[in-house]
Amino acid sequence: MTTVALVSAGFMGAGLGRALLDGGARVVTTLDGRSARTARLADEAGLDVLPTLVDVMAAADIVLSVTPPGAAVDTAGAIATAAQQAGRAGALIVADLNAVSPATMGRIGTALGGLDVVDGSISGPPPTVKPGARLYLSGTHASAVAELPWNGLIEPIVLGPDVGAASALKMCTGSVYKGLTALVTQAMRTAGAHGVLDAVLADLERNGLADSDGVARAATKAHRYVGEMNEVAVTQQAAGLTPELFTAIADVYAGVARTALAQDDPENDRALSPAEIVERLRPLS
Repeated sequence: MTTVALVSAGFMGAGLGRALLDGGARVVTTLDGRSARTARLADEAGLDVLPTLVDVMAAADIVLSVTPPGAAVDTAGAIATAAQQAGRAGALIVADLNAVSPATMGRIGTALGGLDVVDGSISGPPPTVKPGARLYLSGTHASAVAELPWNGLIEPIVLGPDVGAASALKMCTGSVYKGLTALVTQAMRTAGAHGVLDAVLADLERNGLADSDGVARAATKAHRYVGEMNEVAVTQQAAGLTPELFTAIADVYAGVARTALAQDDPENDRALSPAEIVERLRPLS
């Protein structure tokens, strides 16, 4: 039986863990230094909780790192240290599945030292919410992660041997998905201020763009999106483009993170009307 380690078991990580458990893998994690919410998500997913990250590295065959973008490099360093202490240096495959730029992925690879690195990115919600998310993978050991028992709940796609390719893809697709959500968010806030919210949404609906529920869901993850949008900006700048578009969208999400709409967890469903969404997008005093 393959043992997969999750660092860490948040909303996405716990969802991936549940899919692997259903497929027949053993899935281990640690709650050392983690929040009560992470503990609840790990328990609901049925993950095997070990005392420390060193214990997790000692048990694992493959490690999946699933963290906010801003924590990805430090997490890689912690994984490398724990692997060394567990006597597993050079004997583990670590897949970084975080929404980071290719440049940051390079720093992650350096932080992981002698461990085998797979670059990965996730497109879609956790499989516990909706099956079928795509897991893009690149690197010489990408097939090992693709061949994990995903139980038909995740669609793995190997892009090739180059670390950085999966991250580049995520920066491109994420820029569209989250950029559009930021635009709809700003349009709804502006429409609410001018008293034309219903008319604006009716017009957007004609083209399939009136996703007010998506605005509400994104708000609960806005604090994470700030880092991701800044990573997009870095990626676009490396391609010879202006970074200013996505530094501005990062600012949008930073503002959303300071509103009442953001004060919930993404796993909690909320039935809100467009008017209620706009009201809750007012900055907290």
